[in-house]
Amino acid sequence: MLETGPGLLEWGAGPACCLVMGWSGRMAEEKKSRWKLPLGLVATGVAGAAVLVLRGCWHRKMSWPVRFQQHSYQVCLGCGIKRLFDEKRFRAYGPYSYDLNKLVAWEQGKAEHEVQQRPA
Repeated sequence: MLETGPGLLEWGAGPACCLVMGWSGRMAEEKKSRWKLPLGLVATGVAGAAVLVLRGCWHRKMSWPVRFQQHSYQVCLGCGIKRLFDEKRFRAYGPYSYDLNKLVAWEQGKAEHEVQQRPA
């Protein structure tokens, strides 16, 4: 013989006993609580995907500096975008661009602008 109490069944009790003791109500509560974790994970995943789509690559993993025609640059390993690199300070600088020629032109334009601004 089993013990009786809220939510427990007696030996040989039928479905009517389950309804009276509240056993089916517990199952409904368990079903609701089971969905909280997966829905939370789905919501987190959707939010992360939305940020990735709206923001794009964060350029966290950059390659070692590469030298090409007297200019050094780094490449993002995630998306392939390039950024100029200063070997003396060992730091990346300037804008990001997929076209290295644009970066070189930006650097040359910046150097010409600095020469023009210096007082004599």
